[in-house]
Amino acid sequence: MTVAIQSPKKRIISLTVIGRDRTGVIAAFTNLLFQKGANIEALAEEVRSGQFSMTLQASWPISRFAEKSLRADIAILAQELKMEASVRILNAHRKQRMAILVTREAHALQGLLKAHLPCEIAFIAATEPDLRPVARQSGVPFVHIPWAKRLEAEKKLNELLVEHEVDFIVLARFMKILSPSFVWKWKNKIINIHPSLLPAFPGASAYRQAFEKGVRVIGVTSHIVTPGLDEGPILDQDSFRIGHHAKLADIVKHGQKLETKVLVSAVRLFIEQRFDIYWGRVHMNGSN
Repeated sequence: MTVAIQSPKKRIISLTVIGRDRTGVIAAFTNLLFQKGANIEALAEEVRSGQFSMTLQASWPISRFAEKSLRADIAILAQELKMEASVRILNAHRKQRMAILVTREAHALQGLLKAHLPCEIAFIAATEPDLRPVARQSGVPFVHIPWAKRLEAEKKLNELLVEHEVDFIVLARFMKILSPSFVWKWKNKIINIHPSLLPAFPGASAYRQAFEKGVRVIGVTSHIVTPGLDEGPILDQDSFRIGHHAKLADIVKHGQKLETKVLVSAVRLFIEQRFDIYWGRVHMNGSN
């Protein structure tokens, strides 16, 4: 779904609806928005394993936009349909805001912090406290969110994302699996880096898997996160050859440098919005 462009004369919202699949959900929400004078600018929906998700963009002339009543009516309808709905106000007149999720490895985080990307870093959230000094040195807010209870952790994380008006999320070697519910809330807004030329060697210990298989070309992949583990649309990839006598530690060191390069490239591509996602693939705009 292509992001609509905000203009000084209109307000654009992004509405996300998730829940168990049932008939009439799309019609109910689009009818509500129509009754409130909205123009539907984009809509994407998906059903997977009985779970429904929809992301919709709608616009109003500024003079007819009533945010408070809109949020109240959407909340009432969501409750009636037993769905979860969230509303974000899109603002194209400010830099996009990025949140970075990490665990213990520093290389990808440091690469993002040094890249001077054309966006604002809202905060760094970590499942462990180890990288707090890196955040402090860069002057970026750091939040430690223990992940022992995933649903509680994701609830806290989502509240922070909404509070800080975050536009997209980057997993900089975030070594936890996000729930399908969380991923649906942020559909096509989560970027990951994986140490493999996907679809080969998904999941944990990708470098070790490649080393034990004796492959001669190892790579990294940056992709959009979906509920399927390491199966999302691919943004960028790169690779390097390894010699017959290469040790696992050398492969990991080389791979981490490439991870940083590819992740920064993918985030820059995302910020510049030079692609569309449909039919499970990234389709580049222009020559890039």
